[in-house]
Amino acid sequence: MKTRFALILSCLIGLSAPATAKDINAQFQGWLKNELWPQAKARGISPETFNAAFSGVKPNLKLPDLVLPGQKPETPKQQHQAEFGSPGAYFAEKTISAVTSGGRARAGQLKSALDRIEQRYGIPRGVLLAIWGRESGFGSAKIPYNAFEVLGTKAFLATRKEMFRNELLAALEMIEKRQAPISAMKSSWAGALGQPQFMPSSYLQYAVDGDGDGRADIWGSAADTLASIANYLTKKGWVKGRDWGFEVTVPANVSCSLEGPDRGRKIADWAAMGITRVNGRPFPEHEARQEGFLLMPAGRSGPAFIVTPNFYVLKEYNFSDNYALFVAHAADRIAYGDKRFAAEWGKVGGLYRSDIAAMQRTLEKLGYDVGSADGLPGFRTRRSIGEWQAKAGMPATCFPDKAIVSALTK
Repeated sequence: MKTRFALILSCLIGLSAPATAKDINAQFQGWLKNELWPQAKARGISPETFNAAFSGVKPNLKLPDLVLPGQKPETPKQQHQAEFGSPGAYFAEKTISAVTSGGRARAGQLKSALDRIEQRYGIPRGVLLAIWGRESGFGSAKIPYNAFEVLGTKAFLATRKEMFRNELLAALEMIEKRQAPISAMKSSWAGALGQPQFMPSSYLQYAVDGDGDGRADIWGSAADTLASIANYLTKKGWVKGRDWGFEVTVPANVSCSLEGPDRGRKIADWAAMGITRVNGRPFPEHEARQEGFLLMPAGRSGPAFIVTPNFYVLKEYNFSDNYALFVAHAADRIAYGDKRFAAEWGKVGGLYRSDIAAMQRTLEKLGYDVGSADGLPGFRTRRSIGEWQAKAGMPATCFPDKAIVSALTK
């Protein structure tokens, strides 16, 4: 009887024990064979390409945002992205000056290529150079991961499995069509490739030949990299001839809760409300007649901007207000010289993603639209904070801080 009980107990312990790397790899290999291969075959991938891509590949369990067998997804407490602290940290002068000085140097070195690309696509060269510099240090950044290891791991274990599965199939298609050798398929921890850090699906859609050799080489060709970035932005809706936006002063009687791409109005109307450019000049006449949007990445604790639809095209490259603003600001500095934002970034933030998510859930229960309770203080969350503050009789600051989180989650 004791022996039988011990056997049952050991089985139960085995069932509840976390899966080992060996167990997960066995499940991964079964998934490749039984689930991924039929989908790859249906997309025209040959057995030779499939087998070569996954030769020796095992799940990389050190990658972020994985949900291992037996675990449940949780909102992480680690602050991997700038939105969790003060946005000002994202704009460290050392970082932005490296992009702007490198961009100006390459603007001279690549003038003829940039002339052609700018004429064809209508994207200012400063924007192209700023993205190139931000994404890969103008091609100097080390991109160490095996793309099939990263994408395979995430397609099997990440919280967004379907998205990564599609990217994995696109990467296989790149190899099948001989658009890249397997040896070139090095990626970031998120699966992005080459100097412009394109996901494989973006490569298939937007990568172009910029130097006339018949191949879209985003690994070794600066011209191909810049042309591909330009093609991406054009296809995403860049409006030729419009700026990205302007740093402004927002008077106290204009609520920060008016922020957002869904609350646009003519720039002339923003000006009529008392919003002025920080340099004292009027908004350009051709811009004043067009739609603009209020952007306050740190609420009342940082610089404010009236941005155009082109700003939101930059966000298509990386869905972050801070990223788009970094690129836009660096582009201006590449083109017009080093000039920092007029307003200072306040000392706000210092919160875990889980803190912000808990605050967002409370705001949702109160009827506010925060976008989603994902722990990211995007524009919907920022303006919801401002609306809640105003309703409570407090000055609207439109950015989470410890006191706000405490008041909304106690």
